[in-house]
Amino acid sequence: MSTSSTTSKNSTMSRNSLTDAISIVGVGESTYRRRSSEPVTGLITGAVKAAVEDAGLSLDEVDGIVTDSTIGPVIMPADELAANLGLPDRVFHAQMSTGGSGVVGAPMLAAQAIASGMAETVVCYFGVDWGSSAGGPYQFHGTDPYKATLEMPFGFYGQPIYFAPVVRRYAHQYGLTEEQLANVAISTRAWAALHPGAMKRTPLTLEDYRSSPVLADPLRVLDCCLLTDGGAAYVMTSTERAKDLRHKPVKVSGVSFSSSRVSSHSYLSQHEDYLSTQAQVTGPRAMEMAGVTPEDVDFLEIYDCFTISCLLQAEDLGFAPKGAGASLFADGNAAPGGRLPINTHGGLLSHAYVLGIAHVVEAVRQLRGGCGERQVPDAEVGLVSGYSGWEHSSLVLTA
Repeated sequence: MSTSSTTSKNSTMSRNSLTDAISIVGVGESTYRRRSSEPVTGLITGAVKAAVEDAGLSLDEVDGIVTDSTIGPVIMPADELAANLGLPDRVFHAQMSTGGSGVVGAPMLAAQAIASGMAETVVCYFGVDWGSSAGGPYQFHGTDPYKATLEMPFGFYGQPIYFAPVVRRYAHQYGLTEEQLANVAISTRAWAALHPGAMKRTPLTLEDYRSSPVLADPLRVLDCCLLTDGGAAYVMTSTERAKDLRHKPVKVSGVSFSSSRVSSHSYLSQHEDYLSTQAQVTGPRAMEMAGVTPEDVDFLEIYDCFTISCLLQAEDLGFAPKGAGASLFADGNAAPGGRLPINTHGGLLSHAYVLGIAHVVEAVRQLRGGCGERQVPDAEVGLVSGYSGWEHSSLVLTA
């Protein structure tokens, strides 16, 4: 059957029902470009085919599809994807949350389908063409009638405008220097320089950061995510079945989703606390489910639409006290060779802006041990965070 799933606020799955029951067995990506000559539907379809092939499966074995509930279904509905793939019998279809929180939390839905027998092989997909489409992510937010009525007339419109006051508030409450924000961009670019598929690979210096244009004071261009045309996908099945497939299974050991009381398209103007995210709920839950603590995590893949959002989530996940997230990026701590690698593919800031699904792909590749120069030594536990303003998902993957 086909089902559209709306995950309840502050939801999670019990440790006994999920821990290590499903695994990610295949990953795939398109080439990422600012402007692609190929339609986004083709980029997504190609990424799904690559993920299925990577798993050593055939397309006719895919019987479930999941994605976010807001962006993916508009850009490429699941039925269109199924038709493009020629799937003979798609028995499960589900959606949750928006963008990053949806695609990072998708294993929660896949686990339910696989455990209940409704599906055996579930694909999560996502893609955007916001690098070439008119308005890009601004246009997506601009379609919201509440924003158009209550925020845009006052100049509160566009993602840099949303997050600039967050930086100001953070600096007022905790202190935050230009160099501390720069360290986030410099660190992620150092990882991207080691990734052959990253959109931006030229190493950054503090001088480069300071010379980049200001978009919304104090946010500079290098504080903001890229604009990308591209798609990615990953394949899930039971861990028992995964043992017989091409790659070492990457187990879904914990996953959690949570929504704040402001549950609409990123109304940051209405947030009660600019300096907190639902990562403070999902991170501890997902790690408890997986039976790990922050000290056990070998690397983080954090949704970094802006440098400040990366700091906030790192703190809320439990890897630094509130106001001390910048310490994770000081002195190369999060960069290649650092004590806690963060965004080992370059993240949304330097790799590609496909709203979190590439973070999952990178985590899987790290846990397989096949990342070449950027490989985190002896990586066994990775945590991925997906953010969409008022909602958040955390995903713990283990080798």
